[in-house]
Amino acid sequence: MSRRRAVSTAVTTALVGGAFAGLLSVTGTPETAAAQTAAPEGKAPTTPAAPPRASAPSPVPMATGPESQDPASDPGTPGRTPRPPASGAHSATSVMQIVAHPDDDLFFMNPDISQTIRSGTPLAAVYLTAGESDGVNARPRDAASAKADKAGYAEARQNGIRAAYSEMATGSRTSPWDRVAIPTAGGGLAELDTLRADPKVRLVWLQIREAGSTNQYRPHSLNGLWHGRIGTLESQRSSGTPVAADFRYTKDEVVATIAGLLDRFRPTFVRMQDPSPGIDPKTGKIGDHQDHLYGARFAQAALARYAELPGHQRIGVQNYLGYPTSVLPHTLDPETAGDKLKTLKTYAWLDGVNDCGTPAGCGDLKVAARPAGRGWTATVRYARGTSTSWVQRDRDGVLHAFSVLDGQLAAWRKPADGGAWSGPTLLPGGGMDTGVTSVSLPDGRIAVYGTRTLLDGGPAGYRREVVSTEQTAPGGAFGPWRSLGTPERNDAAGTSDISAPAVTVGADGRATLVLRDSLRRLNAREQGADGGWGPWRVLGGADVVGDPVAATDAKGRAYVFASTPKTVLFWAQHVSGGPLTGPALTALPPTTLALSASPAQNGDGVRLWFRKPASGDLRSADFSGVGPVSRVTELPGGVAGFGPVSGGDGLLAVRSRTGFLATAPRGRTGAAGPAWKLEKFLFAGAPDAGTDGVAAIGLDGGLHWTPAPAGPGVPNGRGVAAAE
Repeated sequence: MSRRRAVSTAVTTALVGGAFAGLLSVTGTPETAAAQTAAPEGKAPTTPAAPPRASAPSPVPMATGPESQDPASDPGTPGRTPRPPASGAHSATSVMQIVAHPDDDLFFMNPDISQTIRSGTPLAAVYLTAGESDGVNARPRDAASAKADKAGYAEARQNGIRAAYSEMATGSRTSPWDRVAIPTAGGGLAELDTLRADPKVRLVWLQIREAGSTNQYRPHSLNGLWHGRIGTLESQRSSGTPVAADFRYTKDEVVATIAGLLDRFRPTFVRMQDPSPGIDPKTGKIGDHQDHLYGARFAQAALARYAELPGHQRIGVQNYLGYPTSVLPHTLDPETAGDKLKTLKTYAWLDGVNDCGTPAGCGDLKVAARPAGRGWTATVRYARGTSTSWVQRDRDGVLHAFSVLDGQLAAWRKPADGGAWSGPTLLPGGGMDTGVTSVSLPDGRIAVYGTRTLLDGGPAGYRREVVSTEQTAPGGAFGPWRSLGTPERNDAAGTSDISAPAVTVGADGRATLVLRDSLRRLNAREQGADGGWGPWRVLGGADVVGDPVAATDAKGRAYVFASTPKTVLFWAQHVSGGPLTGPALTALPPTTLALSASPAQNGDGVRLWFRKPASGDLRSADFSGVGPVSRVTELPGGVAGFGPVSGGDGLLAVRSRTGFLATAPRGRTGAAGPAWKLEKFLFAGAPDAGTDGVAAIGLDGGLHWTPAPAGPGVPNGRGVAAAE
């Protein structure tokens, strides 16, 4: 045994059970016969036929010992129906991460990972490929003389990940793990590691062969398998793994394998990489690693399949940007970035002390040459789900909140009399991407806009498009989804890289929808007097990143803002109902790109909220008419953190450096800054602050509500509405 880390390996097997439907067309996830798919304009929604089910693996004896006694990892029996969560009660929070390579999670998902571990939430990290690369575990200066050993390098990366997670969970990188081999629902084998000191922390190694190149096409890869250019993709087992035999997967078997792990761990929240990272405008190649992109698409397909399993656990999803963060402003404050870098240094085995007891090495020496990556440890950035406009009040005073669970729109209601939130109700039609925006219409109805992903394998193949739904009457039910299409030609041209939509509504009820395309310009579609939609037109802008935001001032003039790495661009109406003109320069300094906008409190113009790079400090700027920024305000005593600032009429709401929701009364800022209060729960996406309070979606899928301080005409009362 080694001096500082003892790893106990139990070579045994435990069943991953469950039978899963065939690869979905993600135009719907019918939990009932009434579930409908979204339809193009003028066509009725349809209900897809049930796809064929894949057979489950043959039963094998359950393991004995710590892993088999962990209720959260109990896979049950083949074809079982999982216990549905109790109606109206919170589901036990559980997180699952799906990444392509060892270290993708540490570079692109932290500090969310360490915050989850500190909260005591069960976490399972799934690594799709072995990450074997060229098999050389050496710093670049030593690579020429090092011997290539793909199995050994894969093991070294595993050792580094185990050390990093041990350190995040226990403070010691040598805390031991129990390691077992488990059969997968795709017919192969995987390694499951459980941290002995904290069995809620688990790592799963699928050990599929990686591409071996960032963006040069290699047919034997997830890329080739996804596109059907190869029939099967082989394994790459690490040295020292309890998985004793090689295996191969078809495309469907990879999907079944990931879906089986979802059934095993029953997460309420899934973290994954970005399935549409765009094309690098300088090279014309995929902007991210091809394994990141196609690994995320396999995860999407598995989530859609799992959503078909009766009684499954409903899931929220968060996507993370990868390599494209290199050229974008840093989002993390120095202390948080330092903690993240420390974890990467542990993974990279900087001290060279062989405390894992294996010849392969105890970490990834390729990373040791640059443990911060290309600025990655100073940043975390969500690829989707940054809207702060997902709560609306109808004309009767009822509050409505919207999120996405299981790829379906989830809706909550809060009565006008100050009663508790109820919900969620899941609208028919699946494939919805994380993050939606909502608007109130002049006739009292509410409309919701978002994007959805189609995995139908038809002529268009993989595709993302904008969709909308409206209440059929004020306070009534929502109608079927309506497809508004996409400005993208096809997936190959830009990896379907479109932003979430921003929407403005004029006094006549006509909406204008704006989004960013893969060429990093804004595009718009405008609604006509008859309710139909005109063609996409280019609004312009250059090097736009992230999601645009929109707001309307008290005079009915619409404003649209979009970030670039260096500043913010804006478009505005000279008069209510007029055309959007722009882009115009705001003269703002760089931001962290995540924006939000709201009507100015003085009734003239709008206020834009944003953060200062590399600090997380809050800033705001006022805009009036179509001129440039008139005033920039810095809020002292900030809470750091990252992501959008939600500036409602009554409260400010942000993600704090701890990951908890932080709220403060708006307009009550003293010399020391806002009086921030931490709501101690972790949440997904961005909060939405309004007159009455702040809404946030927890990692349990439930709606969490923080009321505004009591005052004249302001209802008070704390409440939480759980995911059913």
